[in-house]
Amino acid sequence: MRSSGRNNDNGRGNHRGAGGGTSQPKAGGKRDDKQQRAGRPRPEERRYDVGGTGGPGGKDERGGAKSGGPKSGGAKSTGSRGAAARGGAKGGPRTGAKSGPGAKGGPQRGRGQAPARPREYDAQVEERNRARHNKPQIKTPKTFGDEEGERLQKVLARAGMGSRRACEELIDQARVEVNGQIVMEQGVRVDPEKDEIKVDGLTVATQSYLFFALNKPAGVVSTMEDPDGRQCLGDYVTNRETRLFHVGRLDTETEGIILLTNHGELAHRLTHPRYGVKKTYLAAIQGPLPRDLGKQLKDGIQLEDGYARADHFRVVENTGKNYLVEVTLHEGRKHIVRRMLSEAGFPVDKLVRTSFGPIALGDQKSGWLRRMTNTEVGMLMREVEL
Repeated sequence: MRSSGRNNDNGRGNHRGAGGGTSQPKAGGKRDDKQQRAGRPRPEERRYDVGGTGGPGGKDERGGAKSGGPKSGGAKSTGSRGAAARGGAKGGPRTGAKSGPGAKGGPQRGRGQAPARPREYDAQVEERNRARHNKPQIKTPKTFGDEEGERLQKVLARAGMGSRRACEELIDQARVEVNGQIVMEQGVRVDPEKDEIKVDGLTVATQSYLFFALNKPAGVVSTMEDPDGRQCLGDYVTNRETRLFHVGRLDTETEGIILLTNHGELAHRLTHPRYGVKKTYLAAIQGPLPRDLGKQLKDGIQLEDGYARADHFRVVENTGKNYLVEVTLHEGRKHIVRRMLSEAGFPVDKLVRTSFGPIALGDQKSGWLRRMTNTEVGMLMREVEL
């Protein structure tokens, strides 16, 4: 009976052993199946693995371990396949990354090259972007349209009176008037082409007018074009798209300030005798001068085309026989200053016009062209009642 018991125990032991023996082949069978499946890439691996070698004897590019052979274990093969699956889920394998048994933490990520998108997808994205930015403009009914005119502060800012905020402060300070009425509130709309806008009593040139002051050198002809090819005023404004014309004239040998603009009405009024815009000249003559020379010029000098009278006369500088005198008059006849002084017995050696109405030459260099300020333009317009 003991022998039978031993036999039974041995049987049980053999049964356990047999069971263990049978389980090992099963595990080995799974491992063999995994090894065989490692040679056949999964769909995601088949999609992203480019240039990889499969098969029992080949190397897996991600794992670096052989997918076949007796030394390849199930864990290594599974890790290799898992790395490929993860690489495929995140946009493909990471080229150049270290992996396999010698790599720390498995395959590295973040430095790989993402797979190229299909051309059809790029075309759809571009088409959506174009449709988004090229939407047809919606035409609103007239009921919801913008009001007529522009905001006053916007017109003032465009005319150069300052920023919009500064122009709003001008309105708050009651310094702006439209058509003779002082504006006290913001948001008033005006028509720059029709309405008369003034700041501090000076008209603002709200239209696209240009106003320049040139210090004309001696030898320059007071015309915009010269058929003989001599240097003229047009040579100083050749880069201007808008046609300009000069206000009045200066003879060729006379230097000084001359105005250029495209405002026809202003130019006409500045030269019209009715408005009597004064011009000031500095003349270099030889003395000695009589004390009553100024009185003679103010009373009038008989010329070929009638009497010519000076509004003001004074001696600016005297060095020996050399005199520098200032003559102011409102007439604009040809060579009038030279003819008046010559008729009085004092020929002019040099003549410079230092001011035209309220616009002074100042320290502007000879041959320089400058743009007039809004204040200067406003003073000119007030001079001729514009």
